[in-house]
Amino acid sequence: MRLMISFAALFLSVILLQLSSGGVGPLDALSGSALGFSTGQIGLLGSSHFLGFFLGCWWAPRLMGSVGHSRAFAAFTAAGAIGLMAHMMLVGPLEWAIMRAATGLCVAGCYTIIEAWLQAKVTNETRGRAMGVYRVVDMGGSLVSQMLISVLAPASYVSYNLLAILCCAALVPLTLTRAEQPETPDAPRLRPMLPVRRSPLAAAGVVVAALSSASFRMVGPVYGQKVGLPADQIAWFLAAFVAGGAIAQYPVGWLADKFDRRWVLIWMSVAAVVSCAVTALTHSLSPAGILLTASFFGLTTFPIYSVSAAHAHDFAEDHERIELSAALMFYFAVGAIAAPLLASWLIEAYGPPAMFVMIAVGHAVLIVFGLIRMRARPTRRRTRYVWSPRTSFLIGRLTSRSRDD
Repeated sequence: MRLMISFAALFLSVILLQLSSGGVGPLDALSGSALGFSTGQIGLLGSSHFLGFFLGCWWAPRLMGSVGHSRAFAAFTAAGAIGLMAHMMLVGPLEWAIMRAATGLCVAGCYTIIEAWLQAKVTNETRGRAMGVYRVVDMGGSLVSQMLISVLAPASYVSYNLLAILCCAALVPLTLTRAEQPETPDAPRLRPMLPVRRSPLAAAGVVVAALSSASFRMVGPVYGQKVGLPADQIAWFLAAFVAGGAIAQYPVGWLADKFDRRWVLIWMSVAAVVSCAVTALTHSLSPAGILLTASFFGLTTFPIYSVSAAHAHDFAEDHERIELSAALMFYFAVGAIAAPLLASWLIEAYGPPAMFVMIAVGHAVLIVFGLIRMRARPTRRRTRYVWSPRTSFLIGRLTSRSRDD
């Protein structure tokens, strides 16, 4: 209980931030469709979000060092709120792409500051509990945010204004906390080749995880519309994906700690190919059936990032963990920038099932690459499985000690 009270301001800011940023993706997809945007243009909005996200991850530690945590948090929140409120003032795919880059910048910047603050306050005794609560809060906020589109009208000033209010509300708990601002952590060096040198399979797994997650979350509402789901059922469709991924974390973590993680990655990708095939071939099911396929898809694809990260850390030295986590996030961001645009183009050209064909091909390539890597060298077991949030380049500071406990 004391832990919850100590971190209450940080966790409340996370919830409000998730509700705001998690709701804008599906709302933009439905609003763009209502305004006559092409499927490719809607995909561009998702790609722009992750471009802003990458820039925020890189810039946030440097801005914290210049103006401090609270002021940097306020600046990033203002960027997100402006991007949300301007949606119905400047209507067009290119204008919205710029605004989505601003919301992506806000998300990455705010999470970087929250995680830096959290890192400074935890001790070795409270780290495990703090990270457990943080994951639950983050995932719970993400789950609820997908449901917002069931009550938000597409292409409505009121809808975007409500999300902007939630974004601004995230300012209140953190900026009014009496806790002293921590020292600014050094920004991790971005070394993109580090994961490739330590584990090429892990780097590939992170890119495939981005291909699955970013495509589904940013273009999934378009898929739902094209298979005949109304807005309230599209909300459940997206939430089922997040819920399936959350449920999978514990059993997959147990398997990843017990068996060769390369086999876990390979068999998870086999299951992902099956889930993609089921989803692509059964899009004419009843709404309940479509929700089950979404949950199955999340169950098989969501944990792949964490398994890949754990496998990479098995081959890393202790002093490399923070930079390795940042580099893995870089690969995820690169994959997430490309995935929504590619998925939307395929849907536009070949129909809704094409998105899942694309994802299945990505996982099939990962299966083949995993089998090749198993012949290249034996595995190494040094670290424990950690459910890794994909939130900022600083997340490695919070998870590095957990891997070695």
